[in-house]
Amino acid sequence: MATKPPPVRAVPTGKRSPISRLQIEGLASRLTAVFGIVFGLQTLPVLLSQIDASEPLWAWIVVPALYASIVVAFVAAMAQRWVVGTNIVVASIYLLALATWPLAITVPSDGQLDRYWLYFLVTYATATATVGFSLPIATCYLFAAPVIYGFIRVTPQGGNASVLEATLEVVYSILIGGAVVLIITLLRQAAAAVDVAQSAALDRYSRAVHAHATEIERVQVDSIVHDSVLTTLLSAARAYTPEAKRIAATMASNAIGHLREAALVSPDDGGSVQLSAVARRISEAASSMSAPFELRTRDVSAQGMPLQAAEAVYSAAVQAMVNSLQHAGQDPRVSRWVTIRGAVPSGIEVEVGDTGVGFSFVDLPAERMGLRVSIVERVTNAGGLVEIDSAVDEGTVIAIRWPRPPAPGALGDHARAPAGPRGIA
Repeated sequence: MATKPPPVRAVPTGKRSPISRLQIEGLASRLTAVFGIVFGLQTLPVLLSQIDASEPLWAWIVVPALYASIVVAFVAAMAQRWVVGTNIVVASIYLLALATWPLAITVPSDGQLDRYWLYFLVTYATATATVGFSLPIATCYLFAAPVIYGFIRVTPQGGNASVLEATLEVVYSILIGGAVVLIITLLRQAAAAVDVAQSAALDRYSRAVHAHATEIERVQVDSIVHDSVLTTLLSAARAYTPEAKRIAATMASNAIGHLREAALVSPDDGGSVQLSAVARRISEAASSMSAPFELRTRDVSAQGMPLQAAEAVYSAAVQAMVNSLQHAGQDPRVSRWVTIRGAVPSGIEVEVGDTGVGFSFVDLPAERMGLRVSIVERVTNAGGLVEIDSAVDEGTVIAIRWPRPPAPGALGDHARAPAGPRGIA
């Protein structure tokens, strides 16, 4: 199982993550929960002053259930667990309490009642419906709850309010609740648009990186063909003596060796970059993702690594994060992390993990090129190693190491079918 490693020192990136749909959902649920506690406490004095006119059985069942659901929704919102379900429960219990209000009144008021206590919670109930239900259902709830209240308000059980007074209370509740629904909906749409734009940008970037790496390999092979193979062919064409033929054969053998090396190793322009700079670039990429990644780093030295290898490690790490966003699921309970640490000797290790849906390595579709090409082959060609630990419903951890461990028994270069549900590349 892909378990979350112990926390280490977080990387201070100095940048804030962009707004995302998950962040908006979390913020809306927490604000709604806080308002529920505040409104619930403000309503208590009115509730206690009117409770004697209610049926005891109703008062002992509905009232505790409603307040208990408010508390549970608050705890769930703070922990970001079961948020949707608890908000649906609150909205449903409130609507049930409102609908059974006339049946619960045992002593109808002779005069006008200055608003029944359930009126003070109608806006909060609308907010919970917006968090828990889809927009069409939340819109119906926005009108249904105040209208039900208005009809009951003009009855003796509701205080014999005038039609004008009941209408004003209904309109006021709809306006306030409508503002809440509108704000949450607009923020959701804006965040969703940002998520889509960022996903498209990352996808274009991934394709550009892959095309760039392919172009570099093509240029290197062209150079080898021009400098080695072409020279060999010219020498062979002019080889008339046995000695010239022997030299041409040796040159041909050397040219074939160069081509083999070019097929196994990506070109290197001789430049280098510090390991700490690679770690910083990966951290900045993680902080810009549409869902939060917990960043950790330790023991990353200032030593250098080849520029081509640095680009391969960085691009593979970004692709692993993109894969997590696309395939780990949208459940708010899914946690994601990026761990960057130094590797022996003078190397780097990047671990991208999540607790999402996971996958079976042997059943991985052939079209999933982002894993095979953009991660495994890229790092392998740069002299590194990729390990994939994943299982269905148990999350995924992708460990990227450079350079390849030299110890005996080190894992091979290419993805292979594992004995169990996990895979190693």
